[in-house]
Amino acid sequence: MPRPGIELGSLVQFTIMQSAVSRNMVESLAVPTFRVGYSIITDALDALYKKIKLKGVTMTTLLTKATDLALVKHPVVNSSCRDGKNFTYDSSINIAVAVAIDDGLITPVLQDADKVDIYSLSRKWKELVDKVRAKQLQPHEYSTGTFTLSNVGMFDVDCFDAILPPGTGGIMAVGASQPTVVGAKEGRIGMKNQMKVNVTADHRVMYGADLASFLQTLDKIIEDPKDLTL
Repeated sequence: MPRPGIELGSLVQFTIMQSAVSRNMVESLAVPTFRVGYSIITDALDALYKKIKLKGVTMTTLLTKATDLALVKHPVVNSSCRDGKNFTYDSSINIAVAVAIDDGLITPVLQDADKVDIYSLSRKWKELVDKVRAKQLQPHEYSTGTFTLSNVGMFDVDCFDAILPPGTGGIMAVGASQPTVVGAKEGRIGMKNQMKVNVTADHRVMYGADLASFLQTLDKIIEDPKDLTL
């Protein structure tokens, strides 16, 4: 069923937002990208979330914090190439988080995510989301990301690929955490909550081993998330 107000067969002009998204997507095609996926057990993260969500902490901010802690240890994944000749190890870790809006999406940025605690990060995220809903987000609040996080797990999507935003080195697509039969190191089989993440990256700046190492670090942080609340 089409959405109310949609006239099937009609020619629809892009909105300003859709035009901006279109330009960015076309520009992204000029960047040689590659993708690396990883499966992460989330039982400990899920338990932590249940424990602190009443304090205003969202799963988005927990994933953001885990990502920024991993980026601290892998600065090449937080780097960017803008002219095709040089790349920059960005001095700030600014996590842009994709948010769906009418006729498009926008990426509010949690700036210097590695320098604030999870509770301050959650308050800042709420402020940004409120600005998005009120259409009051300022350009510097959505255009300064150094790494992007796209999470559609709330829609029960288990795995997807994301398109690299121009001017950044990487974007991570996060799927839903789902009960999965997994094998333990001692040879036993058990049920664990597991999510799949896929990172799309600029191949001019980083290589498969860089992303593999980053994802191994992220896996360790999420499977033992005590550092997320420090």
